[in-house]
Parts: sequence; C-alpha cells; structure tokens
Amino acid sequence: MRTVCRFGLAALSALAMLVGCAEQELTLPGARYDIDVPLDETVTAAEAGPVAVISTTAPEPQGSAAPIRLPAPVNHAAWTHRNGGVTHAIRHPAFATPPALQWAVPIGQGDTRRHRITASPVLAYGRIFTLDARSGVMAHDARSGAALWQRGLTPAPDRARDASGGKLAVAGNTVFATTGFGDIYALDVRTGAERWRQRMDSPMGGGVTVSDGLVYTVTRNGRAVALDAATGRVRWDVPGTGAPAYMVGGPSPIVTDTLVVFPFANGDLVAVLKKNGIRVWQASVSGRAVGRSSAVITDITGDPVLSGGRVYAGSFAGRTIALDAASGERFWTARIGAVAPVWPTGGSIFLVSPENQLVRLDAATGELIWRRDLPFFVKSNRRPDRWKEIYVHHGPVLAGGRLWLASSDGYLRGFDAISGGLVAAADLPGGAASAPIVVNGTMYVVSRDGRLLAYR
Repeated sequence: MRTVCRFGLAALSALAMLVGCAEQELTLPGARYDIDVPLDETVTAAEAGPVAVISTTAPEPQGSAAPIRLPAPVNHAAWTHRNGGVTHAIRHPAFATPPALQWAVPIGQGDTRRHRITASPVLAYGRIFTLDARSGVMAHDARSGAALWQRGLTPAPDRARDASGGKLAVAGNTVFATTGFGDIYALDVRTGAERWRQRMDSPMGGGVTVSDGLVYTVTRNGRAVALDAATGRVRWDVPGTGAPAYMVGGPSPIVTDTLVVFPFANGDLVAVLKKNGIRVWQASVSGRAVGRSSAVITDITGDPVLSGGRVYAGSFAGRTIALDAASGERFWTARIGAVAPVWPTGGSIFLVSPENQLVRLDAATGELIWRRDLPFFVKSNRRPDRWKEIYVHHGPVLAGGRLWLASSDGYLRGFDAISGGLVAAADLPGGAASAPIVVNGTMYVVSRDGRLLAYR
C-alpha cells in the first residue's frame, strides 16, 4: 500500500495549512487565544505586537488614500484558473452591491481538523466545479445550483481520509484536478468520466495551468512538469528544489506568450520555454519573517501573476516582488508577504499579508500606499495562553468597483480601492474556505462546512 504523508495542520494563511511529513503536528510557540468571546474583547495589532488580535470593526486604514483609475467592469462567461485565467489576472468583473445570498448547495466534505478545502471553484459552459476536503469533485449548474455529477478521486487502496489538498482548472471540455495523493486527473466536463490519470511521485497540493495543449504543474518535491492535455503523457520536466515545509494547496504556474513560470516550494520562480522546458531565467522570492515561528516557510503563497509585462509574486516569508516577464529582471522587492495571488489594477497591487492586513502597493515602485487590519483571532479570558483559531481571508478580488474578501470568520467584505475603507459586508454562512470567483454578475464562494454559495 502506498504511504501518504500525514499532514500537520495550522491555519496560518489563506492557504490554511502547513505541511510536513512528521508524525506529530507542529505546535507553534506563544500565547493561544479562544475565539468564543465577544468581538469587543479583541485588541489591535499595536497592542498585541507582531501577532495581532483584530476586531471585526477594524480601525481605519494606515496610510493615505490615493486616486486610482479602475477599468470598466465586464461580464465574464468563464473562470478557468486561479484568479480567472492562465495569467492569474482577469479584467475587472461586473458585480452589483450590496450582495445577497441566492442559494447554497452541498459539495461534499468540509473542513475538519486534519483536512481542508484548498481549491477555489472554476466555471465554464454554465457549470461550476468544486473540490472538497477529501478529494471529491462535484459539478453544479451555475445558475440554479442543481447538482450535475460527482466523482471521488481517492485511488485504491488508499482511503479518502489519508490525504488532503488539491486544485482545479478547466480547459476545453476537460476539468483537471490535482490531489494530495499525488495524482492529476482529467475529467469530462459533462459527465465527470475519467479521460486520463497521471500518477506523480509527490503530493500534488498545487494546481495546474492549461495552455496550448499542455498541462503545467509543480510537484511538492520540486519537479516542474508539462503533460499532454489529451493523453496525460509527460512531454518534458524540469528538476528543481523542494522544501522541508510547505503549504497545502500550493501555487500554480502562469503562462506568457512564450514562457511558463513555475513557482517552487523553496521560494524560487523558474521561467522556461513553453514547448521544451529550456530555462530562461530564475528568481527568488526570499525573505525571513523575523519574530514569527512560521519564518521557516519559504513557499510561494502568492501565486505568480502576469500583468503589463511584469510578474508579481509573494511569499509567506514576508516578501512580494515584481519582475520583468521576459528577462526576470527585478524591478522591486516589498517587505510585505502575500498569502494569495495579488490583484494588479489601476497602477496598484492589492494583497492580503500574512499579518492579516489588506494592503495596497504602488505597482511601479512597490511602495506602500495603505494597509488595513483585518480580523485575526479572538482572545479568551478563560485560557489566555492559547489561540483556538486564526481567521483566514481569501482574496482580494476586484469586482463591481470593490475589493472583496471572503473570510473564515463568516463574512464577505467589500473595500474601497482608493482608501481601503470597508463599504459593504454580507453574512457568509459556515465561513469561507476559498477565494471568490465572479462570473456573469454572480459571486461564488466555497464555505468551510462544504457548501457552494452564490451571491448576486
């Protein structure tokens, strides 16, 4: 029987989990706080020090409001990859505020102590696809929420509880899924029937990017691979370097006109020619988050994003960088990490930092424009030496002129892009497990209790 690493879990980022192959879970030093107390008993970042306890009614943003010119909103018919497409950047989706919950439908297993939902939904042809916490894929009608098909991706003789993590992408008439068991699946969009399955030699917590008949991905032991999208056969691979600790639900590559940029768990970005894997440039998103026990994590948590000829990427170790997409030349490095892909628009870069702050940077220079504290965790009068949970904020996604975050504390929040002020909010039952996606004016979020929620 194939042995699968037991994953140590810690809700430390938007990706929500730190992975190792040790038999015991990693216990982080420092105080722990319970969340089962009123929100007005929380404290601010300034009061708490490097690890902050933030109220839901957060203080005003730190910094100054700066003008921004947003592109006109457009209706998108599909959302095929992380942040919308193969570049991890999509033009400003149309979305009306205030949002109202239209429906919620089950997708399978939700979050548990040892398993997490790590995939945002993808949508094409009026069908929305989800991946639950135990490797189950499900398709629903995007308008009504009606279930269309479902398929388990646990290979025999393994059990569904043996692994967690994975991502989704859709291209043509095929849904592609990665799993924590180390498999990549190609499934028929209409029926869920298996087209092919490729077994890798490492967990596949990260996602795939599909372009021009090739499927690109990175294994967690440091191997970049290109597969034939029709057959699943390996066309070429590029050896890299793994890392002793990484995040479940890892990053996905991006594709330019000529290159594919792979993110590795050791913090490296490697750009190669799309057709043959010949290396063109390499860069590091290195850094060290001083004062945090999680500083050992080098993983690229802010998936690479292509916009305006530049590649933006961020790490959990406290760095966000901007590179020339063609040459890898570095334009700037900001001493602020990113826990998810940044959102570039209007000459600014928006991100969520590991310190649970919504941040706006100048896209040209990397300079800080403003940052806003987000809910982090809640203290307990009963056990002031413990945290029960750290909140996770998925996003940001610019839609309808607002920056949206779907949060594990049970709220969908909209922020003003100019000032960072909170301007809209809606209840998110169960708390968020994924970043929002926005298609045809509807916003979809997966909840921690294993449901797909639709807002209009």
